[in-house]
Formats: sequence, structure tokens, C-alpha cells
Amino acid sequence: MSLLAIENVTKRYRRRRLEHLAIRGVSLEVERGELVAVWGPRRSGRSTLLRIAAGVERPDEGTVYFEGRDLARRRDRVLGSRIGYCHAAPFSSGDGGVVLDRVAEGLLAQHVSPRQARRQAQDVLVRVGAEECLQLDCHELDGVEAARVALACALVTEPVLLVIDEPTNCVEPLERDPLLALLRLISNEGVAVLLTTGDAQGLSGVDRAISIDNGELRGVLRPEQGRVVPLRRPTTRADISESGTQGQ
Repeated sequence: MSLLAIENVTKRYRRRRLEHLAIRGVSLEVERGELVAVWGPRRSGRSTLLRIAAGVERPDEGTVYFEGRDLARRRDRVLGSRIGYCHAAPFSSGDGGVVLDRVAEGLLAQHVSPRQARRQAQDVLVRVGAEECLQLDCHELDGVEAARVALACALVTEPVLLVIDEPTNCVEPLERDPLLALLRLISNEGVAVLLTTGDAQGLSGVDRAISIDNGELRGVLRPEQGRVVPLRRPTTRADISESGTQGQ
């Protein structure tokens, strides 16, 4: 039994009295510990598909099964606990509050004590490489920091499925590979990861890449599984010396 099974799902939106078909007849399965990317251009339906996969929206037709059961009937119980969801712009310019407290919110909603929630929030921020952001306000975060903190918010409840809309959307090119390597590590630890991307670089390290266009799945790619090597600039004299030695 697949962890997530999307079966013949269709979603429509009505705009200015016109009906727009966002996705049509889409079927997709995700296994435990699998890293899957949905790849397509803007307005292809990729974000709609992810919102439906996470239970944020309901399909007009078809069914989404999570752990073998209809997601629509248990959405309120699993979204934010068994399913972690990150949208494309996790923090707006008006967002405030200390990062540690924002990450702890998901646990407080599950009636975890404030002290324990903050302890677990700190642990997950360290896990995603955002420990330096603990006491920052959310509006102070740069692109990659916001992406890592959003991951921490989604992971703090220890979900079995992580759904991420465009994780590298606001991230500088040199910071993208380390972030993708982190997602690979998370999936290797047994958490299924389903993400969207409009950039071929976002396919690094995935198990499957599924193309989508005009609301329909077009094909499945299985990139050769290789180690995602984070790119970085030399920041110390030792780094610069090592870089020069390797180039000789």
C-alpha cells in the first residue's frame, strides 16, 4: 500500500464567470521514504496538485488516499501532524514573531507543554541547519533561511509525508544544492517528500521527476541517483588554500 495515492483527481476554479480546469484526471503514488518532484511551468497545475496532496484543498473529482484511507475524511487530524506542508512563500513581509516560537506553534496546537515545544523546536531548527535563526524575527530571514525555517515548521510534528511547494523558489543559486541535499537526507530518514519545481536544478537527487503541463501529467523521469554536492564559496583561508590545492 502506497503512503499517498492520488486517483483520477480533477480540480476546477471559477474566475470571472469562467471555469478554469487546474488539473484533470491526475493519478500519482508516493511511497514511504521516496523523494518525488512534480516539474512544470507556471500555471501548469503543479501547486494545485500539491495542495490537494496535502489536504489543503479538496478535489472536485477523484480521491486522495493517505495511509490507505480517504484523506478528505481525516484531513483535520493528519494535516499538520502526519502531513507537513510548506507553501511557496512561507513568510510574508508583514510576518513577525520570533522564529523559535513560530516553529513551536505546531506542537502547542497539539497540547504539548510550552517548555517541551520550544525544546523540540530548537532541535528541529538545528536539524535543518537554521540554528542561527532561533532568536531572529521571521521578517529578518533571507530566502534560504526562510526556506529552512519553513521546513522546521513542517517537520516539528514528525510527519511521515512532507509536501513542499517550490522549496528553492526564493533561494540564491549557490544555496539551492545544500537545500536539496537536506531534502534528500530527510527522505533517506524515512519521510516521504513530494515537491514542486519549475527549475531543472530542483530535480537534483530525486527518485522520480513527474512532468506536468496544462493540468495533466506528461511523463515520469528517473534521474540517475547520485550524491547532491553542495556548492559553496570559500569562506576561510583554509578553504581557499584547499581549493587551490585541488585545482593543481
